[in-house]
Amino acid sequence: MNCYSQVFIEPVGDVPSTEVYHSRREALLQKLDTIGLFCGIERNPGTEEVYVEIWNKMVQEPSFLFLTGLNQAGCKLLLDPHGDADHREVLFLPKKNEKEEFWTGLKVTYSEDSLAEVQELTGFKTILPEDDFWKYLNSQVQKQDLKTLEVFYLEFLCELSTKSVSDDHNAKFAEEVKKRFAGRLEVKSLADKHFDLRVVLDYARIADSRRAQVWTNNAFCDFLKNLKNFRTEREAQLFLDYKMQVQSDGDLAFPTIMANGKNACCLHYVKNDEPLQPGNLLLMDFGVRAGTQHSDISRTVPVNGKFNSLQKILYSIVLDAQKFHQKNVKPGVKLADLNPMVWNFIWDALQERFVSKGGKFKLLYDRRPHGVSHLIGEQIHEGDPFRCYMQKPLKPGMLLSNEPGLYGYFEIDLDGIHYAEDVGIRIENDLLVTEDGCEDISAEIPREIEDLEILLG
Repeated sequence: MNCYSQVFIEPVGDVPSTEVYHSRREALLQKLDTIGLFCGIERNPGTEEVYVEIWNKMVQEPSFLFLTGLNQAGCKLLLDPHGDADHREVLFLPKKNEKEEFWTGLKVTYSEDSLAEVQELTGFKTILPEDDFWKYLNSQVQKQDLKTLEVFYLEFLCELSTKSVSDDHNAKFAEEVKKRFAGRLEVKSLADKHFDLRVVLDYARIADSRRAQVWTNNAFCDFLKNLKNFRTEREAQLFLDYKMQVQSDGDLAFPTIMANGKNACCLHYVKNDEPLQPGNLLLMDFGVRAGTQHSDISRTVPVNGKFNSLQKILYSIVLDAQKFHQKNVKPGVKLADLNPMVWNFIWDALQERFVSKGGKFKLLYDRRPHGVSHLIGEQIHEGDPFRCYMQKPLKPGMLLSNEPGLYGYFEIDLDGIHYAEDVGIRIENDLLVTEDGCEDISAEIPREIEDLEILLG
């Protein structure tokens, strides 16, 4: 680890980090018609309130992290497709503040004394103080007589009048650009150009994604062997989280969900504190970060180590739906077309395998509880937040979740035994789109009933 670890994120592999990030910026530059602007997170998480929670972990805005590797607040990026070799990429950094670093650690900052070191670290030839951003931008607008600027923000979000949008730092940055150059030029969103580049993983990010899968598999197998020792959801969660993080160079991909019994019918259950009850199913949604990438896995297992007859029927339906979806994922198809096929598969299987045996059920939703797939990348839910990519053809290099689920009340008599349970089941693997189909990069993580019961002991 270097002294800037967690502040400057280095992708896995033999290619220098500077080359990885430079190649991404250059690829985006080829798409730009005019100067493109990116604004990183403006302040450390928690500091927007009078009451400051000092232990909030810094996670950079994904577009900025993807292009620079910088995981710290107060930075901006200017990309100029018409600039000379030294000014096509200009990084703006906060000035060095030794008092702040005394409290929070070394940051990548602007200082004449350390400029050469920071240039070598980041790969930028031109680095300026963040205080000079607007002055520099204005000079380039005048010099090039620009009529437009391209800014990373979600244009369609800004048309909505919601607090979450008005608080979005990218939207506020775009509004500031529009205000400063009102009547002089047009401001356009470059989000689509950026996402088209970012959602297709390069070799380095694929390698990091595979690392995350290995760590997740190791942790899950250890978890299964020890489940019988846990008394509560919290104990189970803490064990799984530790086993993932102790292997990794980063943090969890997201807060782990650990939900047994009826709690598993809450899709984003966060309490994680109730007793584990023998006979219940335990649904967990978990993953770990490797570099800037993530694993995103869901598994559902019996607390007492054995699926009962009802649980086996329902679990097998969800597992077969997952395998059905995997067979249909390939370049050129759209997730918007694939998703309904999976939910129809589950509905038909319930009629054939459960209702036909006398089973009754009441789902907590109308046929479709959630999406079967979302993209995975710099964010665990990658791409635009409203998932407009669902209407776009899949491309090789995209990584997506495969997570069918089933949630509701189920009742049936089997072999003289009456079963009646609130059941939540989700099984999730991560699929890498290839040239002629997809690869299940989570294939090593146990999911078959027999394999799970053996490890549960």
